[in-house]
Amino acid sequence: MTGDDRTEKDRQLDAARVDQRGSFLTTDQGIPVDDTDNSLKAGERGPTLMEDFHFREKITHFDHERIPERVVHARGAGAYGFFEPYDDSLASLTRAEFLSTPGLRTPVFVRFSTVAGSRGSSDTVRDVRGFATKFYTRQGNFDLVGNNMPVFFIQDAVKFPDFVHAVKPEPHNEIPQASSAHDTLWDFVQLQPETTHMMMWLMSDRALPRSFRMMQGFGVHTFRLVDAGGRGTFVKFHWKPKLGTHSLVWDETQKVAGKDPDFNRRDLWEAIEGGAFPEYELGLQLVPEEDEHAFDFDLLDATKIIPEEQVPVRPVGRLVLNRNPDNFFAETEQIAFHLANVVPGIDFTNDPLLQGRLFSYLDTQLIRLGGPNFPQIPVNRPIAEVHDHHRDGYHQMLINKGRAAYHPNSLDGGMPEPAGEAAYTHYQERVDGHKIRKRSESFGDHYGQATLFWNSMADWEREHIIAAFRFELGKVDARHIREGVVHNLNEVDHDLAVSVAEGIGVDAPGQPLTANHGRSSPALSMDHEPADTVATRKIAFLVADGVDAAHVQGVMSDLAGKGAVCEVLAARGGAVRGAGGEEVTVTRALPTTASVLFDAVVVPGGEESVRALAEDGDAVHFVTEAYKHGKAIGAVGAGELLLEPARVVINREQGVVTSPGGDLGEFLTSFTAAVAAHRHPRRPTRQIPA
Repeated sequence: MTGDDRTEKDRQLDAARVDQRGSFLTTDQGIPVDDTDNSLKAGERGPTLMEDFHFREKITHFDHERIPERVVHARGAGAYGFFEPYDDSLASLTRAEFLSTPGLRTPVFVRFSTVAGSRGSSDTVRDVRGFATKFYTRQGNFDLVGNNMPVFFIQDAVKFPDFVHAVKPEPHNEIPQASSAHDTLWDFVQLQPETTHMMMWLMSDRALPRSFRMMQGFGVHTFRLVDAGGRGTFVKFHWKPKLGTHSLVWDETQKVAGKDPDFNRRDLWEAIEGGAFPEYELGLQLVPEEDEHAFDFDLLDATKIIPEEQVPVRPVGRLVLNRNPDNFFAETEQIAFHLANVVPGIDFTNDPLLQGRLFSYLDTQLIRLGGPNFPQIPVNRPIAEVHDHHRDGYHQMLINKGRAAYHPNSLDGGMPEPAGEAAYTHYQERVDGHKIRKRSESFGDHYGQATLFWNSMADWEREHIIAAFRFELGKVDARHIREGVVHNLNEVDHDLAVSVAEGIGVDAPGQPLTANHGRSSPALSMDHEPADTVATRKIAFLVADGVDAAHVQGVMSDLAGKGAVCEVLAARGGAVRGAGGEEVTVTRALPTTASVLFDAVVVPGGEESVRALAEDGDAVHFVTEAYKHGKAIGAVGAGELLLEPARVVINREQGVVTSPGGDLGEFLTSFTAAVAAHRHPRRPTRQIPA
């Protein structure tokens, strides 16, 4: 980042950075330390002395290093970047200048996370992913705290503790970790039909993102934009990744969890370090206030989407992540998001789930971060000036000047005083009603949009959803819970319910009360994702002594030039001998890695090399497994000979590309397209062993 690119947030963070690589070790008070390997003792074998202030300080700080992890979203990864609007077209709809000032780059910090697991769980579990963005705007901090799915499990925040208690490890044995495949979660689900729509998303491949860089984000709730005159417009926020939305498959995720539990975290870090900055487009669905009741669902119901065919997503700006944190704990772990952090021009609605979150997030940070002064932690500090009457408390890091910490006052000239036209003003709406604990009837349809989601899926996506339900419910011991879930699924789609019932050992249900309505929304399917880039895709080259070095160099050069990340794998590290005596450098040894950590595989020519690979069980399994998971496979020249023992069916339309004659021209065109497609899920795999 050049000096011209630096923002006020960068300079602010610089002030908090301390280079610990100084010339000598000191205590927290700056006192030089002579020895940090031995405590002060009364004689070489005597007791440690209490006067050893360095020992006491070091141990005390260590004893208090850990803070409570988040109850949900405990495992995460984050990065800094900027947001930039495309134009000023939103200026007539909102006072939020970061959305409507062309050329204005607003610093951001984004934290991605899983929901159910602890900090030590794996990245690739079946789960919702958090997508939380803190905008450091000139009008104050705005936190857009969303997920990679546009809906949620419940409609009212009073049910959130129930849901989280159900999805967390069961209390009697603390099992299972980071998994929803157990009795308490599915007991809650079968008794709460409002969860049905979200469970369809959770059982889809949306719950298994290939990368945080290839994952959509949603604000979930309906918010309001408010213009200078106080007029409101309903809005839903969407993030769309530039690389497209892509996922892993279930068998793959379970193996990745063992091979590299930090898979998504590492992927984000390495991409940014390598200069392949993740980019997302912010889109808005805008609904005029007069159209609030124009839908067959309630805009305030967080278990519902607005189908894009009814209200298109309007692109308004781009988000670029271009810098990794310097310290995970100080930044990624201590960042504190809160839905109530809004700026002038953005306001809330009466969504009962949103209303509850407005309390819960602040309350959470108070215990996690040790008191009310957590906004002063550098990663949380706004770039807008802060003038308030808050004083004292745990971890007060500001030296407040002035005598009057109250309003009104005369001793400090009445300052700070309420702002004028620049102040945040809440949207004014009339609210009438009796105090009552009751769900609105407009929230009553729990199955219609779940059916819409099911109808929108491609054939392979439906197969994956059925398999997911069978796996999850197959882990449930109580038969009546499995039957209850099937009953709910029957109201979504009868064929879906029958297929799930067959796989989990319960009776198939009869015809549902309501037939499938037949409507669909193509935007919900990942089968329509664009396939136009191989940028950042990880491609493995399998080699042994005698490999055709020209094939390796030619294919790697072309793919790397298009942004792919290529690695050469062999039975051992170091290098292998090329067919012409050249030395081909090996990136890593096959026993240290696996096909699930790559997006595609290439087998270069060289008969000696391919014969050796065909006799190497690790190499054969690598190709077999990649084929099973629908990944692009390329074989040049004699490399095609490895496909037979790997039980791979050659079919370019299914992503298996060969060039028996060794000609790289046509091969590179077809193989690049196969990799860009991400996955080939319609490939026949029944003959492939696990």
